[in-house]
Formats: sequence, structure tokens, C-alpha cells
Amino acid sequence: MTDKIKIKEVFSSIQGEGPYVGVKQVFIRFCGCNLECSFCDTDHSKENSTTYAVEELANEVKKYSGCHSVVLTGGEPLLHAGFLKEFLPHCPLPVYLETNATLAGELEDVIDYIDYISADIKLPSCTGENAFWNEHDAFLSKIKHKEVFAKIVFDENITEDEIQHSVKIGASHNIELILQPKFDKDNTNFDIEFAQKVLDRFLEKYKKVRLIPQVHRLLNIK
Repeated sequence: MTDKIKIKEVFSSIQGEGPYVGVKQVFIRFCGCNLECSFCDTDHSKENSTTYAVEELANEVKKYSGCHSVVLTGGEPLLHAGFLKEFLPHCPLPVYLETNATLAGELEDVIDYIDYISADIKLPSCTGENAFWNEHDAFLSKIKHKEVFAKIVFDENITEDEIQHSVKIGASHNIELILQPKFDKDNTNFDIEFAQKVLDRFLEKYKKVRLIPQVHRLLNIK
């Protein structure tokens, strides 16, 4: 039995990213992450978090009505795969995982309980981190018979090599790629003309690509 876990917050809001934009969901924000992306605007620290046992968290989720699914977000939810393996069988709604797609082994532990997967492809030019092409490929290789798409945050520093690698991953796993212009932490401005050019560069190589900005930031909601 896994000990209790610290959860940053549980709340209901509108999904603002990817193909499920506009859907009402319950969000469970887990603490901690194994990456340090330079553009991350989310507080996933343990400060001011709440401690939950499996049953307590399930009961908390049940308080929310009319929601499409439960979103596991963070930070990186798969850092807590042991807890998730115990919690998810008690989850009262379909499960939507938001992940940086680097923890293939942890995904394998819980994938039977996951319905939707939003998997990031991390571009070094935007994250300030190393490339994770092999990790992303290994992660996506674990997914069978699930609804999955990949989200790619980009800025003006995106390279042709990154586009080639991203397209290769998308085509290899036959998944949709969602291009998401990077917003600065203090504003939601982005160069739409440049973003369209990036979209065209992807579409020249792979057709299952869409451009979707962070709609929740535009609406000024969580």
C-alpha cells in the first residue's frame, strides 16, 4: 500500500490545450517534475499542497459533476506511478494523462487505467533541456489502443532538425501533432504569421498536424 501523497491542487476547469479544448474536466495537479523546462509557468512545488490517501482523493474527485474526464497533470504525474496504480481503479471518470513522455516504464505500470494521453515532445530549442527523442519514441511505443496525441511547444528558435525528428516520431506512431506557440509567462502574445509558417513546414512533411494555442491562457482561467 502506497503512503499518502501530496497534491498541489484539485479543481474543475475547461481544457485549454490540444484537441479537447473546451471540454470541462477535473484536474489533479501532482507535485514535482523530472524536467526543468524554461517555459514552464506552473507551480508544482509541495508548498501549500494537500495530502491525500487513495480513497480521499477519489472522494474529492466525486465532488465535481458534469465533467468529461479526470486530468492527471503536474509537474509530471508519472513520477507517482505507485500511487496512481492504486488510485486509478477507484477513479469515477475516464482518465486523461498529461505527461512529458519520458517515463516509459512508469507509463507501463498504469496504462491499463488511462483513456487519453497528451504526450509532450520536448524541443531543446524551447525547453533549454537536452533532446529526448529516444525517450519519447520508447514512451509512445508502450501505447496501444489508446487515444493519444503529441503536443509540441515551440518558439522562434525551432530548427529544421527538430521538425524532422518530431515528424518522424509522429509518423512512426501515427499520431496527431499539436503545435503550441510558447507564451511568455507574463503575456499571451505570439507571432501568428511565424506560427503559421511553422505549421506549413510541418505540413510539408506530415499531414496530421494542427496549430492550437493555450486557450485557457487567452480566457484567463486555470
